Formats: sequence, C-alpha cells, structure tokens
Amino acid sequence: MGRIDDYRVTLRGLADWDDTLRRESGLPGPRGNLELAYAVAAVGDAALFERYRALDATVAPTNTPDEFLAFCGVLGLGRLAAEGDRSALDKLRGHAADPRWRVREAAATALQLYGDADMAGLVTLMAAWARGSRLEQRCAVAALCEPRLLRDEAVTARALAVLDGITATLVDAPDRRSEEYRVLRQALGYGWSVAVAAAPAVGLPYLDRWLTNADPNVQWVMRENLKKKRLERAAPGWVAGRR
Repeated sequence: MGRIDDYRVTLRGLADWDDTLRRESGLPGPRGNLELAYAVAAVGDAALFERYRALDATVAPTNTPDEFLAFCGVLGLGRLAAEGDRSALDKLRGHAADPRWRVREAAATALQLYGDADMAGLVTLMAAWARGSRLEQRCAVAALCEPRLLRDEAVTARALAVLDGITATLVDAPDRRSEEYRVLRQALGYGWSVAVAAAPAVGLPYLDRWLTNADPNVQWVMRENLKKKRLERAAPGWVAGRR
C-alpha cells in the first residue's frame, strides 16, 4: 500500500483525529503532509469537514498545524462534491478567497477531485467563477490546469476558452497593482502551458493571438509559459520560433 492507504488505515483506527493530524501535519514547514490530507478527505465525513473548514485564519493562522486541519476540511469538500453534494461547491467558492494560500490551494485541489468525477461539470462551473473575483479566477485556473483532467480534447477546448476569458481581464486592468491580480497572473503564468500541452492544435492559436498583445502583464504571462518544458515537449518547433 502507498502512504495514503496507510494513513487511511491509521485514521480508521482512531477515535479522535485532531492531535494526530496536528502532529503529522508537516507544519510549520515548507510542505504540508498532502498524503495525509488526501486520506482525511477520503475517509472523513461531512461533519468533520465542516468542523475543520470553520477554522479561519484568526484561530488557525498560516503555516500552523491548525491550518492543516482547515486544509483537510476544505479538501474533503471535493470528495463530497464528487459524490453529488452540490452545496459543497458553493462552500468551496468562499474558500477560494481565503487569506491563507494553502487553504486557497485546498479549494483548487478539491475542485480537481470533483473534476475526476465530472470534468464537464467542473469546466461549466469554472466558466462562472471566471466572472468573479481575482482569487476566484485564480482558483479556476489552478483547478482546470491539471494534466490528469485534460484528456479529452473537447473538454480541454472548453477549458482553454475559460483561460482566454480570464486572460482578457488582465488587459489594462485598474487593479493590476493589487496582490490578488499578482496571484492570478502567476497562475496564468503556468496554467496556459498545461492546457495547451494537452491540446496543442486547439491551444496554440490562443497563444499566438496573446503573444501579439502589448499589455505588459499579458506579455509576462506568455513569456513564462514559453519557458515551460511541458509546452516545449508538446510543440518544440512552435516554441523555438517564438522565444
């Protein structure tokens, strides 16, 4: 068995998980224990996820063991959504704007768990989030730009259209000096390469068009994607001609 399976067995044998999760969280530190978090999401129940996700930044500050509990609670919502609980998706939208970057990442990863069950539904939902706040847009990019989810060209084409719409909002934006704008820009700085590598015939025309846009933030996003090895592997001649 892998580590996630081992943790599942351990958790099922515990009456109370809190102290074990805190102790094994990996926080404070550069990397939380993702394998343990996935195990919690797999075997926890809705009541546990609600209790954990209620731990906001005031009681579970960033890079603390209690933040790991919050991370697990948000991640667990993804499993509930995959099982058909649509209310979990509404809850995830709130967590997409959490002040803690790890919790925001948990929201995006939870959406990917939903996407494993219903990728077409995820794209439809992210098209709606793309019209929301900068952090909701960032979550949409992070959720969609996962190679394992982009295996169907028609679905990938829809995801690329979502990225296109979000990128358009960068141009001459009045909030371009904000932290939320910067976070979104960073996500787009890798996300395009993931989606285009999954469907180059569909995606490369988008990049060609954006490469001609004079907006400096769009240019930064495109330059960052041109550096990505995944894009070079998918379209070596195209990349060589544009660097």
